[in-house]
Amino acid sequence: MYIPTIDLSLMVKSIPFLLSGLGYTLGISLTAFLFGNLLGILMTVLGFFSWRPIRLFVKFYLSFLRGTPALVLLFLLYFGLPYQLNAVVAAVICFSLTSSAFIGEIYRGSIAGVNAGQWDAAYALGNRFFPTMWYIILPQAARISIPALSNVAMDLVKGTSLAAMITVPDIFQKAKIIGGRTFDYLTMYILVALIYWLLCIGIGLIQSRLERFFQKKYV
Repeated sequence: MYIPTIDLSLMVKSIPFLLSGLGYTLGISLTAFLFGNLLGILMTVLGFFSWRPIRLFVKFYLSFLRGTPALVLLFLLYFGLPYQLNAVVAAVICFSLTSSAFIGEIYRGSIAGVNAGQWDAAYALGNRFFPTMWYIILPQAARISIPALSNVAMDLVKGTSLAAMITVPDIFQKAKIIGGRTFDYLTMYILVALIYWLLCIGIGLIQSRLERFFQKKYV
């Protein structure tokens, strides 16, 4: 009976090749996280508008992107359009859109967690909605949302492995290449899983430092 084994020597030899795709993994993740935050904040602010068509659009945007698998959207952008986007561009757009829907909900919940007296005090001092939101409410909401945003960042790092399906040469694609050459997918997939795990540990450490920073600054 065949018993699969892990080839440690293959792991060690493969690390440089896998890490050559790390730039794509981190680059797509970081860019999508930044654009996702911008779009998420925009959707959150638009959700406060009283004009019904805008509120309906925000609800549809958040509902559709939260309910659509990232892989489906990725294939739609790369294979479904009448003109073909660059694979990296398609991946960035896909993950920016999907993350923005979750980030928008995170900010909405975080803003709801800010004491309502903050709004009243700002309006009593003559501030309008946008200055109040930007300078008073959002900074406090950002502090509240750090743990949830860190989870989104981790999901983005792991989710970029889907980009390998459209030929982006990230670390997962590199693992697939070596696995195809050596027919040892077990070893390569365990190695790439460990790399993703270490990346998520790094995000967790950043989260902890940000929480301590805001605790000292605002508490």
